[in-house]
Amino acid sequence: MSAKQSNPRSGCLILLLLLIPSLPCLGEELRVARIFSDHGVLQQGVPVPVWGVAEPGATVTVEFAGQTRTIAAGNHGKWKLELAPLKAHATGNRLTVTSGTKTLEIRDLLVGEVWYASGQSNMRMTLGSCANKLEAVREMVADPKPRLIRTLRVGNADTEKPLADFPGPAAWQLDTPANRRAQSAAAFLFAKELHDQLKVPIGIIEGSWGGKPIEGFIPREDFEKSAMLKPILDLAEAGDLERLKQIEGGVFIRNTAGRPGRIFNSRVAPVAPYALKGFIWYQGESNAGKGEDPRNYRHKTRALAEGWRRTWKQKALPFYFVQLPSFNASAVGWVRLREEQRLSLDIPNTGMAVTIDLRDSDIHPSNKVDVGKRLAIWALAKSYGKPVPFSGPLFKSADIEGDHIRVSFEHVGAGLMVARKEGIDAPVASKNRALAHFELADEAGQWHPAEATIDGATVIVKSDSVAKPIAARYACAGAPTDANLYNRAGLPASPFCSKLELLPWAEEK
Repeated sequence: MSAKQSNPRSGCLILLLLLIPSLPCLGEELRVARIFSDHGVLQQGVPVPVWGVAEPGATVTVEFAGQTRTIAAGNHGKWKLELAPLKAHATGNRLTVTSGTKTLEIRDLLVGEVWYASGQSNMRMTLGSCANKLEAVREMVADPKPRLIRTLRVGNADTEKPLADFPGPAAWQLDTPANRRAQSAAAFLFAKELHDQLKVPIGIIEGSWGGKPIEGFIPREDFEKSAMLKPILDLAEAGDLERLKQIEGGVFIRNTAGRPGRIFNSRVAPVAPYALKGFIWYQGESNAGKGEDPRNYRHKTRALAEGWRRTWKQKALPFYFVQLPSFNASAVGWVRLREEQRLSLDIPNTGMAVTIDLRDSDIHPSNKVDVGKRLAIWALAKSYGKPVPFSGPLFKSADIEGDHIRVSFEHVGAGLMVARKEGIDAPVASKNRALAHFELADEAGQWHPAEATIDGATVIVKSDSVAKPIAARYACAGAPTDANLYNRAGLPASPFCSKLELLPWAEEK
């Protein structure tokens, strides 16, 4: 039916649109969700949902890669079906959607691995920005040879209610030197590592937003059902933002995007249920700035990961995140937030890329090469079953042995080492260098610099100033510039404190 022909149901449809403003335009045209656009990547190995709108009750047929699926649109015109699991395919195929006399064609769709990337400005930092400081990145950006990496930037403004679809066209981008410069460096370099190792197309859907706290990315309903997080929602909705800054685990909300769920509504909700392999996340700076209280960040991370998984109706989707690097010696909150991130590893199917050794005076470290690789090795090992080391040493226990403490670690692998890392080069063992940034707490809870020595798979920590130590910590004071404990795979140890009650949450108010 053409737009000019009369339709006896049009009055009812207009009324329905007024009653259901969150739905796309109903009954006026055949539509597929905008995320299905030319040059996209579909996830291999799982059922692939395809959805959209059509005339209520109309038959909709989807064809792709030899498959044909048919379904009737519902009373509101919404329809959704699933393609059977697809095999990776590096040559573009065409997806067609037909209803009556109308046909849509989405061209050049590849099949491979798809990941959703988000966070704040360190995830948004572009390859072009990194290339301004790193020659290796500059050469990679200029490389004329395209890779089978496709990217989709989700930049929607925050919304009060979850979006049912993107408000405008979604444009998947091919990998070219011109397009590469504007891509998220961490996400693209993660994708590059997967592409190099798996030899399949990689799709990245990237919805980060600089300067935003984690609260905006968490589904609103997760605040409703958490006694720990509900006060944040209540104070935010009451507009009592000053009180919200003061409560335990509070947050500074500087604009509407920082309010609970607002970014989720606009940059996550319209992506679901697009088939994914998992999520990568780089955020925390806006929950640990001057005066901000990073308490409960691990619980917020759980709400985020579980909320996104529930949105996709897949409880085990991988969630790999970046621990904050070293920055600003007075940023007490960053130290404590790194501990919250380490403790978030008890959330199932998570992994943490440690970055304490990626030294940079900028809040946006330019070395996203190691960030991307360290995220990717978690995925390669845990999501793809590759036999690769994936984690540096993680604190396990601290045993008091008289005047010293013996610290044990998980993920020691072939052993511990003192090493020095320069730029994007692999860490080099430094036999003549001492371990740095270890401290012991005395009986009064005061911290003192300590000597640390590798003893097999453990580290012995001792200080002449502490006769009876009660706790040990590593890289938990100021902004370490030479954190140098690694395993033999060249992966850095995470900062840790064996008694968290001795580690301040934030600057004294």
